[in-house]
Amino acid sequence: MIRLAAIDVDGTLLDGHGRIPPANLDALRDAAARGVHLVVVTGRNYQFALQAVSELPDPLTLVVCNGAVARVRDGDTLAVRHLDRDVARRLLAATRAWRPDTLVQFNRDGEGQTVVDQMSWETPNRRGYYAKIRHLVRVVPDLEHALDEEPPVQVAFNGRVAPMAHLAGVLLTDETRPHVAVSMTSYPARDFALVDVNAAGATKGHALADVARHLGVAREEVFAIGDNHNDIDMLQWAGTPVVMGNAEPALLSLGFPVTADNDSGGLAQALREHVLGAGG
Repeated sequence: MIRLAAIDVDGTLLDGHGRIPPANLDALRDAAARGVHLVVVTGRNYQFALQAVSELPDPLTLVVCNGAVARVRDGDTLAVRHLDRDVARRLLAATRAWRPDTLVQFNRDGEGQTVVDQMSWETPNRRGYYAKIRHLVRVVPDLEHALDEEPPVQVAFNGRVAPMAHLAGVLLTDETRPHVAVSMTSYPARDFALVDVNAAGATKGHALADVARHLGVAREEVFAIGDNHNDIDMLQWAGTPVVMGNAEPALLSLGFPVTADNDSGGLAQALREHVLGAGG
């Protein structure tokens, strides 16, 4: 029996227009009514994630920043893995050439959750995102100085796919590898990718395991669904993994069950088949 459903947001919960299809919402409400605990697992930060999941029923847990932070809907923090400040400083120094593509995330509420110095929001892939999170953004003269107040939960980059793929390789040096988890989320159709650097162990899979343990749920009782590279370890950990039909080729090749795409109610289809039983 499934007792916990872990759901990615972009490309899974949401359709191509950034909305929750009614079929998905109905299936999630049915699951919650049967006692299934819903866990949203996303690369978004906490308050940006809340904007996407306001219609979802309780109880709801949010795993955000690709596994660095787990919080419940009312804001209480269940777990946080901070990125060591010295490691963050070395990363920022080594990637100064990418500074216009760089931001730092903190486990805060309101303005200052996202901190930038040279980030440009004028590119089409960033403009809509900024409109939704501008109230969370603080601009500082230099990102290194932002680390003086408290340790961050993430150093993150976004831009065109090829430069971001190169950057992901630059980040994983022999010096940093033991201290960080690097994940990349790609949207080739938009030529856009995100590279997130968290503390070692701060991944979607590790965070999901922690939340399940906190709730007293066994691995075999966990359903997980996603569509992108940063979902792979979550899918590999869950007892019942499902891949979206619109997923990246690397996920489609894992051999897990595949549902319909995010514009065709793929999440609802998977929930009714694997969580609620055939026919719901």
